[in-house]
Amino acid sequence: MTDTSDHALSVDPVTQALFTLHHDLPRQGPGSDATTRRLLEAAGPLPEHPRVLDAGCGPGRATLLLAEEAGAHVTAVDLHQPFLDGLAAEAARRGLADQVTVVNCSMDRLPVPDHGFDVIWAEGSIYTVGFEHALRAWRRLLAPGGVIVVTEIEWTAADPAAPARAYWDAVYPLRTLAENTEVAQAAGYRLREHWPLPESDWWDEYYTPLSQRIARMDPRRPGMTEALAALQAEIAMRREHGGDYDYAAYLLHLHDDTIDSNENENENETTMTTWTIRPETAEDIPAIRDILLAAFPTALEADLVDALRADPQAWIDGLSMVAADPDGTPTGYALITRCHVDGAPALALAPCAVPPSAQRTGAGSAAIRAALDVARAMGENLVLVLGHADYYPRFGFTPASGFGIRAPFDVPDEAMMAMAFDATRPVPTGTIEYPAAFGV
Repeated sequence: MTDTSDHALSVDPVTQALFTLHHDLPRQGPGSDATTRRLLEAAGPLPEHPRVLDAGCGPGRATLLLAEEAGAHVTAVDLHQPFLDGLAAEAARRGLADQVTVVNCSMDRLPVPDHGFDVIWAEGSIYTVGFEHALRAWRRLLAPGGVIVVTEIEWTAADPAAPARAYWDAVYPLRTLAENTEVAQAAGYRLREHWPLPESDWWDEYYTPLSQRIARMDPRRPGMTEALAALQAEIAMRREHGGDYDYAAYLLHLHDDTIDSNENENENETTMTTWTIRPETAEDIPAIRDILLAAFPTALEADLVDALRADPQAWIDGLSMVAADPDGTPTGYALITRCHVDGAPALALAPCAVPPSAQRTGAGSAAIRAALDVARAMGENLVLVLGHADYYPRFGFTPASGFGIRAPFDVPDEAMMAMAFDATRPVPTGTIEYPAAFGV
């Protein structure tokens, strides 16, 4: 994580030595193509050809992947011209020259119009100008409905070891997830997703190749002794105290891009809270049951979820979604399971819940949006929900009757709703067939 790009660049011998050490390495910091793809999937759905700012692009590994696999038009920004020259040449070699524009400037002072990017991307680079400063500088650049995707280094231990604290306080003072969430919220964003990068992103992709390069370097070159010492100290710190800090993914939206609510469907949201959204884990199951017991007058919904979890024909891993508050406590819940429409596969959204203490905080809608996003990414298309007609349309639901779909029981037309992610794909018609656990 030594600073080799953006505003801190200079032509002093140590900086030049750092560039020499990193030249042509597969990574300039922790990360991987697998992580880039996971971030890209989580950022969706995106326009057909999203406009992406790759801020602090370095040699452009993410730039090229975004252009090739997302069809993106990428503005790649860095202050080190050799990085940009190499990226432009590689983009041309791959036939991507029309999709990649390189710009030599600081990532926080871009001479571009407002609202020009659907995605602002910064893998392992936001630290060069600072998390808070970057989020504030980028706000004007993000188009309505756009997303900021960054990886940021943060404390993961409540009480980091003194050597780790001293090291990072001198290099780049770290925050916790809760503190970064507060910073993002104060800058006008809501946190959509957050997760730590795997340890292989540190070692397999970055520190091991870097260590091999270090072993071959001549310490007599100008600035090289200092550069080697700095990188060796960084690697040693990770080896000895890596449990205290980590790189993590942050996906952020502007607060005013969405209307958040909760499963108390007749009430509008009055309090904005930032949530970490993730699929359920085994440790979450008791908390999910507690949410359902608190939200509903009987245990029917809690028992339903337990029964669905035990039904391999109904349960789909990754579609039981919790919205957790900054300390990790599950607060909002949304479940999507397999159902059918006259034999054709579809999805059922139910139940969704928050406890009374979390009403009008956005936890319910955050979990619902995340579950729908994951279902869309899985290639699913048709989702059905029985619920309040004043609530679910905000997610894109309309009366199921408009699709030629009906419930297997009497229900008001406006309460039985459906949504197709892709209107060009055929949608089955007929009667909904719920899993046996629903008892209908």
